[in-house]
This record gives sequence, C-alpha cells and structure tokens, in this order.
Amino acid sequence: MPTLYLLPVTMSDASPRHVLPAYNLEVASRLRHFIVENVRTARRFLKRCDPGCDIDSITFYELNNHIPADAIPSYLAPMERGEDMGVMSEAGCPAVADPGAQVVGLAQRKGYKVVPLVGPSSILLSLMASGFNGQGFAFNGYLPIETADRDKAIRNLEATSRRTGLTQIFIETPYRNDRLLERLLHILQPSTMLCIGRDITSPEGERIESRPVSVWRKNPPELGKVPVIFLIHCY
Repeated sequence: MPTLYLLPVTMSDASPRHVLPAYNLEVASRLRHFIVENVRTARRFLKRCDPGCDIDSITFYELNNHIPADAIPSYLAPMERGEDMGVMSEAGCPAVADPGAQVVGLAQRKGYKVVPLVGPSSILLSLMASGFNGQGFAFNGYLPIETADRDKAIRNLEATSRRTGLTQIFIETPYRNDRLLERLLHILQPSTMLCIGRDITSPEGERIESRPVSVWRKNPPELGKVPVIFLIHCY
C-alpha cells in the first residue's frame, strides 16, 4: 500500500540534522513526489537535508489557500500508481494550521496509509517551555485581522482560560507580530500570564519567556518579522 508521509520542516536556520531524526532524512531522500506549501522553500529544504540530491528529478505539487478544492484529488495520482508521497509545510509540522490538512483528509478517505514523522512543532515546544497547563490547552490558529474582531477574540480567549484553566495558544503572520503584541498588552488583564515564543529552534534567536502582562507592559519586546507564537493562561 502506498504511504503518505507527513514530513516536518525546520522552523529556523538550524541544520536539519540538529532538529530532525535521521529517519526523516532517509524518507525525504527517497521520495520523488511532494505536496508542498511553497515549492521554492521545499526545494531549499531538501537541498539542506541532502546537498547531493537530484532536485530536478523530484515532482512538486504546490498546495496553498489559492488552489481550488477540485484540483486537490489530482495531487494523489502518484499514490494511485502505488508510489509513496510526502507532504511538507513551509515550516514546522504539515497539516497543522496548514493547507496540507486537505490532502491528508483525502488520503484518509481513500484508505491510504498516512504516517506522521517526528519533528519540530512550535505549538508543543512553546507549551513545554511555558510553564502553563500542558494537560488542557487549545490551539486557536490565527486570530482575525480586523482590529475589532481581533480584540474580541483576545477577550474571549482570556475569558475561556479564566473559566476553564486551559492554556490558549495562537499565532500570527510575522509582519503583524508587534501589532498583535500591542493589542494583547492593551487588552489582557495585568495578572494574565503571557508566553511569547520567538524563533523557536534557532541556535541564536530562540527565546521562550512567560511573564504576567503587567511585567511585559513595563518592557515590551520588539518582535520583528520572525516566527512567533503566543500563549495565555489565567490562574
């Protein structure tokens, strides 16, 4: 039976060999068909995994939010011929806050074997380092873009954490990091705990810090355009 491998991608400039198991690199080196979020970054990643790989012998199917749903079934044509395929996000684990979930769902419905490989996840790594509730948590993906809707979502997440004790996790597009942080510090209660995870797995830039909002307000960080994940928890 053909297998669809879910292949995590590095989230920073760290070497793949520092953050990925050797088995992942073996799988990546033998696959010849990949469904990816971005072809250019996928090619670069595979070259970093194996500088000697024949990148031109690999077929890439780009899957992002601009691809019509009726085009996705054709991406699994190699599996219909009995060939294994890989799915890669632009960074981190595929099919989590990622359009790859659509093709994984299709593979499940067709009865293909789906194998998730071990790799870096900003959700789990930041939760591990936050000191917040790791037994009960919710990942909320991206918050709304419009200010009024985003502010309402922030208040709802804080209220939910206060009511249930669940850690609330969410992310943002890098160029909006500082804008989101400004709204968080403006809206959240001073006692609410806020964890900010920046450039996770980067050898130089990684910082995962948990502070009360009152402390963050005194010295708010400049996040810039690096990958950031936010976690809030109310005790």
